[in-house]
Amino acid sequence: MTIEAFAPTSPEWTHKAIHAREFCCPNCHASSREAVQVWINRRSPVITEDYRRKWQEFYQCKCNCAWWAWSSDRPPTDLKSQL
Repeated sequence: MTIEAFAPTSPEWTHKAIHAREFCCPNCHASSREAVQVWINRRSPVITEDYRRKWQEFYQCKCNCAWWAWSSDRPPTDLKSQL
């Protein structure tokens, strides 16, 4: 069964996710790009002091560790340089 990143309800694997202090797997340090599953909690955004929204992003790592981090903590992307 495939879970979409924007599904309205959280998949079971997110219930035991731990908060990553860095934006990578706290167990093996794999990046979010290496995750085997992703779910973004878009139903409950947090509003920051400067009125920006941030969401919890959940990742199921290839090492089977489930972790989450705030969308605002995601490092800048280098995807544009790969085009």
